[in-house]
Amino acid sequence: MTSFENTLHALLRSYETEGGINHLDGSNLPSEASINRLAADVMHLLFPGFFEPEPLARDSVPALTRRRLAEVHERLRIEVEKSLNFVRGTPAATPTDLAVDPAQRAIEIASTVLARLPELRRIVQTDVQAAYAGDPATRHVEEIILAYPCVLVISLQRFAHELYRLGVPLLPRMITEYAHERTGTDIHPGARIGEYFFIDHCTGVVIGETATIGHHVKIYQGVTLGAKSFEVDTDGNPVKGVKRHPDVGDHVTIYAHATILGGDTRIGAQSIVGANVWLLESIPDNSIAYYKNENLVVRSRKRREAAVECRKQDELQAWNWSI
Repeated sequence: MTSFENTLHALLRSYETEGGINHLDGSNLPSEASINRLAADVMHLLFPGFFEPEPLARDSVPALTRRRLAEVHERLRIEVEKSLNFVRGTPAATPTDLAVDPAQRAIEIASTVLARLPELRRIVQTDVQAAYAGDPATRHVEEIILAYPCVLVISLQRFAHELYRLGVPLLPRMITEYAHERTGTDIHPGARIGEYFFIDHCTGVVIGETATIGHHVKIYQGVTLGAKSFEVDTDGNPVKGVKRHPDVGDHVTIYAHATILGGDTRIGAQSIVGANVWLLESIPDNSIAYYKNENLVVRSRKRREAAVECRKQDELQAWNWSI
């Protein structure tokens, strides 16, 4: 037997013994290529005319939207049905999972999620407004939609969150991973995010599944809203579904490379977290957290105090003020 044949047979044996293959004799897993196309088409529906290869005339919008919406519905239905069929065949399947008709449920979910698109459009427009208000480098709203990665990653996370809330497995995470690959920002579809959310520079940000973020929150590159540690069961396996990630109140600014960990950690409203700060405990409303030398300082904000108004040089060096 040739070296090629040896390799072929060894590889086929590994498929049988090691796993890690698609469910070839059962329901196939969702298609990555189809999910990526779905994510791109959702962006077209949220921002019509911005990502077209050819100019889009106003009178052609209704027909194009009808066609694209129908295509997205069908692709979403197919991939949701695959996801529901998959979970029925796993040890984690619940009696509810087994009682559901995947085909019928997929139709219901696809229709429910797409019915949310007008409201999602309203919300993502607040994110665009937040980016325009929060970045003096931009001159046009159109520039934000076309060129700011935060628009893609936040918009798709909001869409994926609708699927997550309806209990769809696999698919929501695949949609946010498409955005992760494109932008370098990883937002779990389970995270709950308020309106007017802006991620400046949008690289290296990680937001965990059980994090909640209020309205009018601005964060910079490299910020992590993560877990302190994982609870494990008697067999040493991670316990699923527990609160692990922090909560961020309204009107909070978190500067570059800050790390905030823990399900019991809350950043109070109207607070500012400085660059490179490491937080494992809550800070109250109207606080400022920053490093002075090697010590973490958490104090109340002074009346009408903004980050750039701090006067002391050691505080200025701690903040990474201007990006």
